[in-house]
Amino acid sequence: MRPAREPRAPAPAREPLWRDLVGDVLRRERLAQERTLKDVAEAARISMPYLSELERGRKEASSEVLAAAAHALGLGLGDLLSLAHGELTRRTRTTRATTATRATPTTTTSPYNGLCLAA
Repeated sequence: MRPAREPRAPAPAREPLWRDLVGDVLRRERLAQERTLKDVAEAARISMPYLSELERGRKEASSEVLAAAAHALGLGLGDLLSLAHGELTRRTRTTRATTATRATPTTTTSPYNGLCLAA
Protein backbone atom coordinates (compact mmCIF):
# COMPACT_ATOMS: atom_id res chain seq x y z
CA MET A 1 0.00 0.00 0.00
CA ARG A 2 1.32 3.45 -0.97
CA PRO A 3 1.67 6.18 1.64
CA ALA A 4 -0.73 9.08 1.20
CA ARG A 5 0.75 12.10 -0.57
CA GLU A 6 0.91 15.36 1.28
CA PRO A 7 -0.84 18.20 -0.52
CA ARG A 8 1.53 20.37 -2.49
CA ALA A 9 1.97 23.98 -1.52
CA PRO A 10 1.02 26.31 -4.37
CA ALA A 11 3.99 27.33 -6.49
CA PRO A 12 5.17 30.86 -5.78
CA ALA A 13 3.87 33.32 -8.34
CA ARG A 14 6.43 34.37 -10.92
CA GLU A 15 7.21 38.04 -11.09
CA PRO A 16 6.50 39.48 -14.52
CA LEU A 17 9.42 40.01 -16.87
CA TRP A 18 10.45 43.59 -17.66
CA ARG A 19 10.08 42.95 -21.40
CA ASP A 20 6.46 41.88 -20.86
CA LEU A 21 5.71 45.01 -18.83
CA VAL A 22 7.31 47.34 -21.38
CA GLY A 23 5.57 45.55 -24.23
CA ASP A 24 2.21 45.89 -22.52
CA VAL A 25 2.78 49.61 -22.00
CA LEU A 26 3.84 50.14 -25.62
CA ARG A 27 0.78 48.31 -26.93
CA ARG A 28 -1.61 50.04 -24.52
CA GLU A 29 -0.25 53.49 -25.46
CA ARG A 30 -0.37 52.72 -29.18
CA LEU A 31 -3.94 51.47 -28.99
CA ALA A 32 -5.01 54.41 -26.83
CA GLN A 33 -3.75 56.69 -29.61
CA GLU A 34 -5.58 54.53 -32.17
CA ARG A 35 -2.38 54.07 -34.15
CA THR A 36 -1.26 51.08 -36.18
CA LEU A 37 1.88 49.03 -35.70
CA LYS A 38 3.02 50.26 -39.12
CA ASP A 39 2.57 53.92 -38.20
CA VAL A 40 4.47 53.66 -34.91
CA ALA A 41 7.20 51.44 -36.37
CA GLU A 42 7.81 53.92 -39.18
CA ALA A 43 7.92 56.85 -36.76
CA ALA A 44 10.37 54.95 -34.53
CA ARG A 45 12.39 53.75 -37.54
CA ILE A 46 12.17 50.11 -36.49
CA SER A 47 10.59 47.23 -38.37
CA MET A 48 6.94 46.45 -37.86
CA PRO A 49 7.61 42.78 -36.98
CA TYR A 50 10.19 43.86 -34.40
CA LEU A 51 7.77 46.32 -32.79
CA SER A 52 5.15 43.57 -32.70
CA GLU A 53 7.61 41.26 -30.94
CA LEU A 54 8.43 44.01 -28.43
CA GLU A 55 4.76 44.53 -27.67
CA ARG A 56 4.29 40.79 -27.14
CA GLY A 57 7.30 40.60 -24.80
CA ARG A 58 9.21 38.33 -27.19
CA LYS A 59 12.26 40.58 -27.54
CA GLU A 60 14.51 42.48 -25.13
CA ALA A 61 14.99 45.90 -26.65
CA SER A 62 18.02 48.16 -26.27
CA SER A 63 17.56 51.50 -24.58
CA GLU A 64 17.91 53.18 -27.98
CA VAL A 65 15.04 51.16 -29.45
CA LEU A 66 12.88 51.75 -26.37
CA ALA A 67 13.56 55.48 -26.57
CA ALA A 68 12.68 55.51 -30.28
CA ALA A 69 9.43 53.63 -29.67
CA ALA A 70 8.55 55.88 -26.73
CA HIS A 71 9.25 59.04 -28.74
CA ALA A 72 7.16 57.72 -31.63
CA LEU A 73 4.28 57.53 -29.15
CA GLY A 74 4.94 61.02 -27.80
CA LEU A 75 6.54 59.74 -24.62
CA GLY A 76 9.99 60.17 -23.17
CA LEU A 77 12.01 57.13 -22.18
CA GLY A 78 11.43 58.06 -18.53
CA ASP A 79 7.67 58.12 -19.15
CA LEU A 80 7.78 54.65 -20.67
CA LEU A 81 9.83 53.26 -17.81
CA SER A 82 7.63 54.95 -15.23
CA LEU A 83 4.51 53.44 -16.80
CA ALA A 84 6.19 50.02 -16.87
CA HIS A 85 7.14 50.43 -13.20
CA GLY A 86 3.52 51.27 -12.38
CA GLU A 87 2.41 48.13 -14.19
CA LEU A 88 4.97 46.08 -12.25
CA THR A 89 3.73 47.55 -8.97
CA ARG A 90 0.12 46.83 -9.89
CA ARG A 91 0.82 43.24 -10.90
CA THR A 92 3.02 42.38 -7.95
CA ARG A 93 0.59 43.99 -5.52
CA THR A 94 -2.16 41.78 -6.96
CA THR A 95 0.12 38.73 -6.80
CA ARG A 96 1.12 39.47 -3.21
CA ALA A 97 -2.50 40.04 -2.20
CA THR A 98 -3.53 36.72 -3.73
CA THR A 99 -0.61 34.93 -2.08
CA ALA A 100 -1.32 36.62 1.25
CA THR A 101 -4.90 35.36 1.28
CA ARG A 102 -3.56 31.80 0.98
CA ALA A 103 -0.91 32.35 3.66
CA THR A 104 -1.32 33.00 7.34
CA PRO A 105 -2.65 36.50 7.98
CA THR A 106 -0.17 39.02 9.34
CA THR A 107 -0.78 41.73 11.89
CA THR A 108 1.25 44.45 10.16
CA THR A 109 -0.55 47.77 10.10
CA SER A 110 2.16 49.81 8.38
CA PRO A 111 0.95 51.73 5.29
CA TYR A 112 4.36 51.12 3.69
CA ASN A 113 4.11 47.34 3.39
CA GLY A 114 7.77 46.87 4.16
CA LEU A 115 9.00 49.62 1.80
CA CYS A 116 12.05 51.40 3.12
CA LEU A 117 13.86 54.22 1.37
CA ALA A 118 17.30 55.35 2.42
CA ALA A 119 18.95 58.61 1.46
